Amino acid sequence: MDAQDGTQQSQQLILANNVFLLKHPDVPDIEKVRLKDEVLNSVKSNDMTPYYETLVADKVVELDQSLLDSMRAKNEDEIKKLDEKIADAEENLGESEVREAHLAKSLYYIQIGSKEKALEQLKVTESKTVAVGQKMDLVFYTLQIGLFYMDFDLISKSIEKAKNLFEEGGDWERKNRLKVYEGLYCMSTRNFKKAANLFLDSISTFTTYELFTYDTFIFYTVLTSIISLDRVSLKQKVVDAPEILTVIGKVPHLSEFLNSLYDCQYKSFFLAFAGLTEQIKLDRYLHPHFRFYMREIRTVVYSQFLESYKSVTIEAMAKAFGVTVEFIDLELSRFIAAGKLHCKIDKVAGVLETNRPDAKNALYQATIKQGDFLLNRIQKLSRVIDL
Repeated sequence: MDAQDGTQQSQQLILANNVFLLKHPDVPDIEKVRLKDEVLNSVKSNDMTPYYETLVADKVVELDQSLLDSMRAKNEDEIKKLDEKIADAEENLGESEVREAHLAKSLYYIQIGSKEKALEQLKVTESKTVAVGQKMDLVFYTLQIGLFYMDFDLISKSIEKAKNLFEEGGDWERKNRLKVYEGLYCMSTRNFKKAANLFLDSISTFTTYELFTYDTFIFYTVLTSIISLDRVSLKQKVVDAPEILTVIGKVPHLSEFLNSLYDCQYKSFFLAFAGLTEQIKLDRYLHPHFRFYMREIRTVVYSQFLESYKSVTIEAMAKAFGVTVEFIDLELSRFIAAGKLHCKIDKVAGVLETNRPDAKNALYQATIKQGDFLLNRIQKLSRVIDL
């Protein structure tokens, strides 16, 4: 793709995001008109025949046969030229020129949205590549293809391949870039804890502008950290981190979201959270996990509030969060039933009583349970042997 250099976001990933928003039911129709124009302009400027056919099949855009024929003719002409360059390089030039010619063809297939041919051509290019750094760059191109199509199997295999390549050598800059790619993959597959750790490791070395801007990176880092880190770690790594402090104010509601949670200003937290929900819902990577994230963040904030009390009235908690008693009662009953909160509701007295589990007692109970399970297995095995 076109963003391995400089600080510009990949045009392909911008296109993928626009297509995502174009399909999203919550985006206003007037906004979709603008998005549709942007998508078509991007498709036309890059002669994306295969991707255009996909969009038509998905009914995202209407078929324009003359446009399709025109783009297909340009594709065939360009591929013919690239094949001629490869043939010329193989006959008259050295190995590095042959590799560059094959790479140019790979990038063209990526540009026009031909996934299978791009992956096939990248394998050919890799067979002509010796240096570990250049092989890593090919893996990054593959990862971008995976993110463009949200092909998590391809992304997972490419990350493993990159890690194996690093065992042969590789520079720190590429290793740090891979952390962001892996963090994005983990976040997109609901492994928020690992994503948070990878993002936090990359804060001071972030260079993957082809994926997203630094502001967006901080947005993801804060969101994943809040539901993954304890209060002490959150303070050290996020709340007081100078890299985050310089940017967090640029993202609407994010500073209030983070600081009101840490400062136990629950009413302000809920207001900031309401402002952020739209951003989360309209994010291509977070959208599938929207409901899950909403539950997790509420678990964190309710647990933090109840941590300070042995018992507290439902009315006092509702007042602290700026919501009605009925809302808090319904919310907590769901989380308690799901085993997310360790407390019980005394409806008659209107009181919440916490029953936080003792860590040592929980470990003792788990050990006893595992011991019973092991004894049962041994008894079954002994009966089989006796037979």
